[in-house]
Amino acid sequence: MSERIGLAVIGLGMAATPHALALKDLEDKIEVRGCYARSHDTRKAFCETHGFLEAKDVQALAQDPSVDAVLLITPPNARLDLIRLFAGHKKHILTEKPLERTTPAAEEIVNLCAASGVSLGVVFQHRFRAASETLAELLANGTLGTIRMVRAEVPWWRDQSYYDEPGRGSYARDGGGVLISQAIHTLDLMLSMTGPVASVQAQCATTSFHQMEAEDFACGGIEFESGAVGSIFASTASFPGDTESLTIECDNCAVLLKAGVLTINWRDGRVEKIGEEATTGGGADPMAFPYDWHRSLIADFAQSITDDRPPRTTGREALKVHRLITAIETSSREGRKINVTKG
Repeated sequence: MSERIGLAVIGLGMAATPHALALKDLEDKIEVRGCYARSHDTRKAFCETHGFLEAKDVQALAQDPSVDAVLLITPPNARLDLIRLFAGHKKHILTEKPLERTTPAAEEIVNLCAASGVSLGVVFQHRFRAASETLAELLANGTLGTIRMVRAEVPWWRDQSYYDEPGRGSYARDGGGVLISQAIHTLDLMLSMTGPVASVQAQCATTSFHQMEAEDFACGGIEFESGAVGSIFASTASFPGDTESLTIECDNCAVLLKAGVLTINWRDGRVEKIGEEATTGGGADPMAFPYDWHRSLIADFAQSITDDRPPRTTGREALKVHRLITAIETSSREGRKINVTKG
């Protein structure tokens, strides 16, 4: 392996822009060895815009000895065969969320990469925001006290034009709606702070604001294994859209993590604010957010290959949020409380 990690990029649609900007900042650590999309026009435009090499064949990328890893930014239904191919050639995998459309399919990917001896990372960039990292540290060291109650809210808005793209918001391509495509970030961040959820009782629905197959609304109550309780709310029908938030009530304070800012309301009357406000794509423009979180995540993934260690956001860790989403959907469908499956 050279000093720089050789990276292939597959999938060059809307979600590829923050990755491209991050990779340009990381040129001293990562060498982009080729970018591929099925459309020639898309490949050409992307590579000309960002100054990357255009790849015309996926097989050639997988067989290229200078490629150490692949970044997959494809829709979920296009992941498994690509992961089989690249893992089979001993290339490490960094994939956009979700891992796959269903929990069993996600588990198959995790097991496949483990059996092939390659690293599997998932793009949960919200964990890398400065305020998120500060909150995680304060919870871990006991400064805030025991968690008693949690609220996770994703009040986003998407125009119908967003769902007019073929396959978007469908089970066949995306695996679902707001839960697996948008709220998955906040739910993953919540689990990384709170620990696992034991059970959920939820409701999912599709509002009349959207013509789509899957849900654009989900809410429910949750019980954590720690004994804490909480609630979730997620929608892409909340006009005009607001930033997602995570509220955690602890023994010593109540904390609000929203728009990149951590607000700590101490029970003795003090108020602290940490971080800088940033948009996160909650409104009509789904790409209205900075790319520095992607940069930190990709840098960690590259360094994990060099250091021969797991990345901070592993595929196995991602299974926790997949299992929670499955439990939420099952609870809504069956109209009862559902225990969250453990790995």
